Amino acid sequence: MDGDGASVTAHETLGRSAHGNEGKPATAARIYDYLLGGVHNFPADRQAAQVVIDSFPGIRLAAQSNRGFLRRAVRFLVDSGVRQFLDLGSGIPTHGNVHEVAQDRARESRVVYVDIDPVAVSESLEMLEGNDRATAIRANVVDPRKILDNPAVLKLIDFDQPVAVLMLTVLHYVVDDPTAYGSVRAFVDAMAPGSFLAISHGADTVAPDSESSRSVTSAYRERTATPVAARSIDEVTRFFEGMELLDPGVVWVPQWRPEVGSADPLLDDPGRSTAYAGVGRKP
Repeated sequence: MDGDGASVTAHETLGRSAHGNEGKPATAARIYDYLLGGVHNFPADRQAAQVVIDSFPGIRLAAQSNRGFLRRAVRFLVDSGVRQFLDLGSGIPTHGNVHEVAQDRARESRVVYVDIDPVAVSESLEMLEGNDRATAIRANVVDPRKILDNPAVLKLIDFDQPVAVLMLTVLHYVVDDPTAYGSVRAFVDAMAPGSFLAISHGADTVAPDSESSRSVTSAYRERTATPVAARSIDEVTRFFEGMELLDPGVVWVPQWRPEVGSADPLLDDPGRSTAYAGVGRKP
């Protein structure tokens, strides 16, 4: 579902036939799905996404660049020996999801997707039917214990062994700093040594009082139940406190270990990705 999106008519047709409800409020997961060219979204999601697109016309390319980071990070983690993944704020299933990348590289890889959006979870479970090494649960990243103690999580994830916790484009929806840093710390504390944390996070490169910034903030705050708050590179780096931050550190998304012959259109102008990324290892 990455790449070119379906037409609005196709989106509307699938939204009506698959879910039968055009009155659903917008969610961050379905807005992101729309930006990626997916079809699991509703009119409210598309309207909110259009506000974001009008303010940041390159946001679709930024979303695709973030998906590229996900795939590179997962391949790196599998090559580093990781065989279990906890994807927090996983969103709507799209082509090249974590289980597809990981299990293609190592068939025994186990993956648990976590999202607060019931549509994201139901779509994930439908896609994963017949895959006994992957599942999805509905939970909130700000309630780590409910995730870490969830029976479906514990069935697939052994926290006494190295695990990769992925928090891609989710922490900027946790606007309260103590809550955001506390949530990350809870997951890091639960990891065994040799585990990894991968983060991508919206960058605060646009002045918060600018017209475009206000438009994006209002699109989420007024049209969804999810506010949004970008953070600086130092603030994003702080999430890796106590971990070994791997080269090249926290950088623009396209700059994190780009592959030879990368097709990422933002590689030559990485700031347009509007997000930072990094991967850390627990000593």
